[in-house]
Amino acid sequence: MAEDLKKMYRTVMEDHFPDSLRMSFGDQELVYRKRAWKFPDSKTGELIEKGLRYGENPGQEAALYELVGGNLVLGDCRFIDPGNGMVSAIREGDMLQEGKHPGKTNLTDLDNGLNILKFMTGKPTAVILKHNNPCGAACSTTLTDAYHRANRADRIAAFGGCLVVNRPLDKETARLVSENYLEVVAAPDFEEGSLEILKKRSNLRIIQVARIDRLADYVSKRFVDFKSLIDGGLIVQQSSLNRVLSPNDLKLAETTHEGKLYRIRREPTQSELNDLLFGWFVEQGVSSNSVLYVKDECTVGIGTGEQDRVGVAEIAVYKAYQKYADALCFDRHSIPYKDLELAIEKGARPKEEKEAIDAETREAAAGLKGATMVSDAFFPFRDGVDVGIRQGITAVVQPGGSMRDWEIIDACNEADVTMVLTGQRAFKH
Repeated sequence: MAEDLKKMYRTVMEDHFPDSLRMSFGDQELVYRKRAWKFPDSKTGELIEKGLRYGENPGQEAALYELVGGNLVLGDCRFIDPGNGMVSAIREGDMLQEGKHPGKTNLTDLDNGLNILKFMTGKPTAVILKHNNPCGAACSTTLTDAYHRANRADRIAAFGGCLVVNRPLDKETARLVSENYLEVVAAPDFEEGSLEILKKRSNLRIIQVARIDRLADYVSKRFVDFKSLIDGGLIVQQSSLNRVLSPNDLKLAETTHEGKLYRIRREPTQSELNDLLFGWFVEQGVSSNSVLYVKDECTVGIGTGEQDRVGVAEIAVYKAYQKYADALCFDRHSIPYKDLELAIEKGARPKEEKEAIDAETREAAAGLKGATMVSDAFFPFRDGVDVGIRQGITAVVQPGGSMRDWEIIDACNEADVTMVLTGQRAFKH
């Protein structure tokens, strides 16, 4: 059974989707072309044309389509036009190494990485994604430091992930990247010598996305978003637009309750504003219900896809502690934290090693002291924001609009925590 599964993972499936796709919206039509790539067969060397490796799982046929014709205007919304392809327009020449041939999740991870990076073109930024969610993201003055911090934010989840960066990948960053197992590395370009380092991992998919330098153009563009139902039906919507692009778009939280004005007392510092914006940008690529913690423009803990807000706030805290302890353990002993736990259980290592790491993690509150808390929707009760306050956060960004906003404001003021509102939800399902 295990060998059968391994064979399925290695197999590039045939697909039976048509070469073109036409979609009519009344009298308007969009035209799509199926994408495939020609690569030499690993055994015969013969050029073989293949599309996606498979869908979300082996056994699911899948196809990638690029918008090549038509345009769509509905109401006052003009959707994205042909000629703007990024992931859907990747050619053979852009796949500097095809690795095991890309599948659906490789490209959707890359696409979501670009979705986050489009808001952060001003600084070297790295995003590592897994299962279409960021597991670590960071800005810095150098790409090497941005990647190091993004990877350290969740070294465990980054294993087998997709790295997307917004600057040419240099040799120093390539050396760091090559120390880890990733499935995809994507960049606008690769400096001399970096490809030779990356290509030592033969299964790594290395992709050049030349349009990354035009990512900011996509901030204001909408696309048609489809959700397929099990009965074959569709829900069609406009893609969301993030209206929060600068500090001026964030409003200090205030509300009126029973005739009384409640207002946050403390303005954010410049450092907090940087983290509030960075966190809200990363939030655009996180599955809802979600809560993030950010410090110094780097993610500390990311909670995704939960049903209740207080629960996801607690999960993000738990993950922050786990990842912080693991990073300390790896720095100190060159092994993962879980391996240290197992070795202690078997009597192979002294328990004092783990106790020291745990104590240091608690003392630092896993990096949550002074962090910013980010929520993609309002807090229905104060219990959600109280989770972050107990860990020492100093700032919160959230949409606002809860019947109990006054309660949330009170909670923040009690702890001298500043809070800003976006006036816009960021659900992503």
